[in-house]
Amino acid sequence: MLPTQVRCVQLINLQTAESVANTCDDQSINSPSLSMWPLQQRQLVREMSNIDISYIWPEQLNPDSFSSDDTVTQKKQVSLGLSVPVYVAEGSERQLRYALSISSDLPMQTNRTRGSLTGSTVVIDYKGTILASPDPNRVGGNISDGPDAERLKSIIRNAQEGKKDFAHIFSFEEIDVSKNSSNNPLREFIDEFKKILPELLGLKLSADNEFLVGYVATSSPVERDDDKKWIVLAITPIDFALSGLREVQKVLIILIFCLVAASVIATIYLARDLARPLEKLRDYALAVNDLDSPNKVPRSIQIREFNQLAIALESMVYRLKRWADQLEVTSKEAQVANQLKSEFLANISHELRTPLNGIIGSIQLIYDGFCDTKEEEMEFLKQANDSAIHLLGIINDILDIRKIDSETLSIYLKDVDIGKLLQETIDLFRKDIEQKSLLLNLNIPEQVIIVNADQEKLKQVFENVIGNAIKFTEKGSINIYIIQEDNNYIVAENTNNLSDNYGNKERRVLVKIEDTGIGISPEQQDKLFQPFVMVDGTKTRKFGGNGLGLAISRGLMEMMNGSIHLYSEGVDRGTTVDIMMPIKAKQAVKTEVQLNSQIGSRE
Repeated sequence: MLPTQVRCVQLINLQTAESVANTCDDQSINSPSLSMWPLQQRQLVREMSNIDISYIWPEQLNPDSFSSDDTVTQKKQVSLGLSVPVYVAEGSERQLRYALSISSDLPMQTNRTRGSLTGSTVVIDYKGTILASPDPNRVGGNISDGPDAERLKSIIRNAQEGKKDFAHIFSFEEIDVSKNSSNNPLREFIDEFKKILPELLGLKLSADNEFLVGYVATSSPVERDDDKKWIVLAITPIDFALSGLREVQKVLIILIFCLVAASVIATIYLARDLARPLEKLRDYALAVNDLDSPNKVPRSIQIREFNQLAIALESMVYRLKRWADQLEVTSKEAQVANQLKSEFLANISHELRTPLNGIIGSIQLIYDGFCDTKEEEMEFLKQANDSAIHLLGIINDILDIRKIDSETLSIYLKDVDIGKLLQETIDLFRKDIEQKSLLLNLNIPEQVIIVNADQEKLKQVFENVIGNAIKFTEKGSINIYIIQEDNNYIVAENTNNLSDNYGNKERRVLVKIEDTGIGISPEQQDKLFQPFVMVDGTKTRKFGGNGLGLAISRGLMEMMNGSIHLYSEGVDRGTTVDIMMPIKAKQAVKTEVQLNSQIGSRE
């Protein structure tokens, strides 16, 4: 597509090479000759091949001639000289006489308005020769000789392949055609200040030597080959292209300042709201150095996390108080235990010394020959034997309580007739009961009740409890019962009061031992099952004992899946001890069948 901007016209006589008519100020557009076209033509030829096209390179541009406006229109650019033959009719032939030439400028316009993407137009031919440029020094040069040549070559290749795109290049223009070149010092100062201000404020979007290039290929008016195209570039500084973002940037900066100011104000208020509850929590934490302080943890804090912190702090203080109370109780218990051990050592020393003295005294009398008869000698030997047996019992009790505490005591469970075992134990103490003139009331059913227990250990429990009942009862009676318990219903085997429910529920047997002895105060009852504990010595020390019997009994009963409990209404009100064991399952079913059959026969 040929340019349409005609600068001047020239008509030349080809035979004389003289200018017949010229509007180009005596400047020759080109030098046409007769050899360029056929000398004769029979008819008018309208083919493009008759047009001779050549480049007319412009004079060097003077930068001082540019306007100071942002938009600069350049009238003087690379021109094209177009020449066509003029034939004169002579008879039937048309003879070549003249050449009509015109000079047509490329319509080059440089738009340096900020925000415009048009920028400056640059035309490059297929060889890389710059045909038009806002920098007149580069017109006619090759892109290989300038900066950023590789990037420009890549643009030309892409354009020749038919691509239309944009690219980023560096240092294409060597002068700024929008620069004010006037001699006005004030204007120059303003321009310099405008140039420096963006850098001071951080508003400069890019460097001065960076450009945005849009490119497209167009047909060359000079070359006949379609592959030899011109590349038209629209070059604008990136700072100009992105100047539209400057307002956005200013708005963002204003917003940032507003946000910073709002953040500062919000921080001041939030800091106050955050500091106040923290100060309250701090004061509370400092005040609770004394766990008995009446201060309460602050509540109703607007911030949920601080409320949670207050609750956690209160919970921690509560746990500390509880642990402190537990430590205090434990400390008192340790002191009591230490005192009890001291008393126990004193008592056990007396208990050990008494049989030892008896053994030593009896043997010494025999050894010294103070026995007059054989019978007297045998009596002393019997006393020594009894003292040795008593001493062995004390030592066994000490060993048993140690094994129970360390869980190393061995038991051997088997079927035991609890009624028979209880009767055997009572027989061992009949002589002691008769000596103290105590009344013994027994209620042992004839029916066999089988429990799963260690016979020797269960007998030891009976001996400890019955022995205590006899020892602490000066007058009155001792009552011993065996009662079957079915869940919450007690069934005495010597009555007809049967439970309504048997089913598969566990059945137990209760051995109840009651005495009318010295009794125990309620505050002392919980201590009796602890090792080394004895009731106040003013009343019980005269009865002797080592204080291990009930502690051993409780340990043995727990090992046999049973239990033992003690109750007394007070001093001189007697004592009741309950020993409970589970009845063996098969025996429980057998008993139920027998009882039901008895009921049926009576009906």
